[in-house]
Amino acid sequence: MTKTLVVAEMALREISRRRGVLILLALLPLAFYYSRRGEAYWQSVRFVSLGIGWTLSTAALFAGSAARGIEPRLRIAGYATHQLYLGRLAALWTVGLTLALPYYLLILVDLDGKVRNDAIALILVLTVAVAPPLGLAVAALLPRELEGMLVLLTIVAMQMMLDPEKTTAHALPFWFTREIGTYAVESDAGTDHVGRGLAHAGTTLAVVLAVVALATTLRLRRRSHISVA
Repeated sequence: MTKTLVVAEMALREISRRRGVLILLALLPLAFYYSRRGEAYWQSVRFVSLGIGWTLSTAALFAGSAARGIEPRLRIAGYATHQLYLGRLAALWTVGLTLALPYYLLILVDLDGKVRNDAIALILVLTVAVAPPLGLAVAALLPRELEGMLVLLTIVAMQMMLDPEKTTAHALPFWFTREIGTYAVESDAGTDHVGRGLAHAGTTLAVVLAVVALATTLRLRRRSHISVA
């Protein structure tokens, strides 16, 4: 546990070095929110969650790329592979909750009485849970940051624009925002939307965590001729 916390602290320091970029990324969900704030306020709820998802997954992409240089040395120093990616995820989840809280309060005040607040909280928590491992998975598969950012942007853009009746829309990692968002903004929507959203988020989280774990294990696989002194 101590080593995992050390990795988390290192990751937070690394993320903080990109303050300017992170501030701009943190303001992006606000632009998403107010772009649909008028008569289509129900869409603003979903858009802000997608904005937070893109922000956190992009921050995770940066963190994953930065870790490539130091993780092999930590592995040789005796850190287990799972301690490396779990520590990094712990840092990113902390950043995510810190980012999501002000947006939850914004919706709570701005849309008072128009939405189900518990469902809004659930959407944001699930977005914070899914986005960082998604970003780390993309970083593991695409080592160049620009390519990774374009992939993440494409995912979010498709989630916004695809016809919700299409199977492709259901297969994208942030589909749960629409399912639970429907329950959040429509008074006559049943809790089955929440059930499907939770199932989708859980499946997505399991898949991206497996990709991160497998990719990290393969990349940092200890060679038989290397031993810890």
